[in-house]
Amino acid sequence: MTAVFKVLFPGAFTTIQDEGRFGYQAFGVPASGSLDFYAYRVANFLVGNSGDAATLEITVLGPKLEVTAPGCIALAGGNLQPFLNQLPMPQWAPVEVKKGDVILFKGVKTGCRAYLSVEGGFDVPEVMGSRSTYPKGGIGGISGRPIKAGDVLRKRKGNNPCGKALPENLIPSYPREITCHVIPGPQVDFFENIGDFYNTPYEVTSKADRMGYRLKGPCLVFKKEVPASIISEAIVPGAIQVPADGQPIVLMVEQTVGGYAKAGVITTPDRWRLAQLRPGDKVLFEPVGVLEAQKQLRDILTDLEKLKTLLMRA
Repeated sequence: MTAVFKVLFPGAFTTIQDEGRFGYQAFGVPASGSLDFYAYRVANFLVGNSGDAATLEITVLGPKLEVTAPGCIALAGGNLQPFLNQLPMPQWAPVEVKKGDVILFKGVKTGCRAYLSVEGGFDVPEVMGSRSTYPKGGIGGISGRPIKAGDVLRKRKGNNPCGKALPENLIPSYPREITCHVIPGPQVDFFENIGDFYNTPYEVTSKADRMGYRLKGPCLVFKKEVPASIISEAIVPGAIQVPADGQPIVLMVEQTVGGYAKAGVITTPDRWRLAQLRPGDKVLFEPVGVLEAQKQLRDILTDLEKLKTLLMRA
């Protein structure tokens, strides 16, 4: 266990995240984990990690970190304008750092979240099989909270050398308007005007975080014979809940049950893309069948395995 960073400034909301914790939703413990799983995985491959190591998830305004030990790091995800010793720092590529280097971020340019990886992964205690931070529950990460000034971040021992840079043609873009595919939900028949949901873009509001993205757009109207609220039931990440005001909320990774009707569920890869939107960005919804949604997920997981082979050195 080696100290690799001292936190000089924590950023807006910077947490330690891995793949998430699973098998505890029945007890009210959500999965947590990285919101943009694709960027998270690639960040790990770039430093020679197998893919499931703990990283820093950085949101909009990044931290200022002093390097306390030499090593290999990488950044993937949104462009928050990272700098290393006052020079622009490459993204989607491994970077060698030395003691005394300073990393900082000058503001979001594209996307919303970036993932900072370190060889071996950040070393914090596992809670229920995961190192992910769940702030509302106060578990995981560093004492169950975002990082703060004065924290010392440590890493586990890395077993592999730094990986290769991601080819430029494979670097994802983060447009400010995207289309998300939606599997119709269990209460889709509750709404009189579900067609409006698919025909007009919705805007991401300022109420968008790891728990959910509240949207603004065409109001979904409940049929007179159905309730606006239902008996609370288990939900999954990506579920689109519709409260009484008719404005959808896309649930992310920090909720286990919900008592609102669900118009649908966003496919998993599109939920990762949604996590890179900021307030004011737009999302258009498009219906998709279960089999096609499963194919989308299989395809992107296959792509990630190919990237693992491509990026990680033997």
